[in-house]
Amino acid sequence: MGKSFYIETVGCQMNVLDSELVAASLQRAGYQAVDTPRQADAIFFNTCSVRQHAEDKIYSALGRLKHVKDRHPHKVIGVLGCMAQKDQERIFRRAPHVDLVVGPGQLAQLPALLERIHGGMGPQIEVSLDRKGGSRTEVEESFERFDPVREAPARPTRHQAMVRIMLGCDKFCTYCIVPSVRGPEQSRPVEQIEAEVRQLADQGCLEVTLIGQTVNSYRAVSGVRTFRLSDLLARLHGIEGIRRFKFVTNYPRHMTTDLLEAVRDLERVSPYLHVPAQSGANSVLKRMKRGYTVEQYREMLAEIRQIVPHAAVTSDFIVGFCGESEDDFQETVALVREARFKNSFIFKYSPRAGTKSAELYEDDVSDEVKRRRNNELLAIQNAISEEQSRALVDQTLEILVEGPSKAAQRQTAGDILQLTGRTVCDRIVVFPGHRRLIGQILPVRITKANAFTLFGEVAVNG
Repeated sequence: MGKSFYIETVGCQMNVLDSELVAASLQRAGYQAVDTPRQADAIFFNTCSVRQHAEDKIYSALGRLKHVKDRHPHKVIGVLGCMAQKDQERIFRRAPHVDLVVGPGQLAQLPALLERIHGGMGPQIEVSLDRKGGSRTEVEESFERFDPVREAPARPTRHQAMVRIMLGCDKFCTYCIVPSVRGPEQSRPVEQIEAEVRQLADQGCLEVTLIGQTVNSYRAVSGVRTFRLSDLLARLHGIEGIRRFKFVTNYPRHMTTDLLEAVRDLERVSPYLHVPAQSGANSVLKRMKRGYTVEQYREMLAEIRQIVPHAAVTSDFIVGFCGESEDDFQETVALVREARFKNSFIFKYSPRAGTKSAELYEDDVSDEVKRRRNNELLAIQNAISEEQSRALVDQTLEILVEGPSKAAQRQTAGDILQLTGRTVCDRIVVFPGHRRLIGQILPVRITKANAFTLFGEVAVNG
């Protein structure tokens, strides 16, 4: 029986964490991770369904593997994650050489499913109940908890880690497939999260990022007390060894005063707030069913600036949503100019089967207009980002050194190389340094900047 595996991950940080946890569970079951699909006895795609492009990429990759399966019939090909939950049996119909389809709520079963396949039991599929497939409790229970203990060697970097604090989403934005493929919103018990973070600290982790689809919706009952995200941060803040806490992604209506005060008052909580707006036009926000107005979003921004004036705020925007007029788009432009986000992730609207927008609204903005709006908004945001970055030149910032830059990863000799790290506000910094600096927090003086990257030099000998 083959015992090596390869995982290709597409999508959000939740998927990245899921792949890390899958790798850890497979390694405990005796499998070995390899660097390329060619080396692997089992090839997995951990998938995303947020945009059509992500799904098209996976189906193309599966198509290219057909001849590999023909030559090596004992190789296992598996589709994991959100696309597996969404398409289910359709994956087998489109790619009959696939052996395994596993939704995000059944990833804990992966080692056992592989045993069944190797035992001659044929293709395997395990997915959760549809949101309408049972009571809320039944649907929640069908999304099994999957947060196994991670040993330091199984994590991509020893000094950084993501910790899931909640599952699923209950917002049901009309464009979004996530509530269908990730299930109902569920918060992990505070005791489990604390135990995981303590273990990470014992392993030498310096930075923990708490993640959830709407992370600031966190609510968990412990005894007679209900813990909000601000309470959880205060409890975790006392764990020795962790130098930085981040949390993503936030929902605007849950960016509460108590949470902002926690960011202000807890010195190890990074003043980095990713709060997607999606549009600056109320008519579009209403069709998106975002649950707030642009005026409320502006009020939230004003409170952030008042309580945490040095915070770096980032956002997401969808251009070309159903019915978006040119005036609507210009309202989004006005919000971006006014808000001066550190950066924004800007996407062209992509209809998703199974969402309300695909059911209720016509995709009536042309691809040409979507591209033009995307490029225009991106240019405006990039100009703002570059202006903010250039203002940091000659300043000395504290950087967590993450590792070699992409260019330096190809370097095979020498201990001095181009390193990359991040500031407390999640700005990327590139600078020359010794390999031994990886995993350290140290001061770097910024010497130049562009919209996306700061460049500098170590301010003290490392």
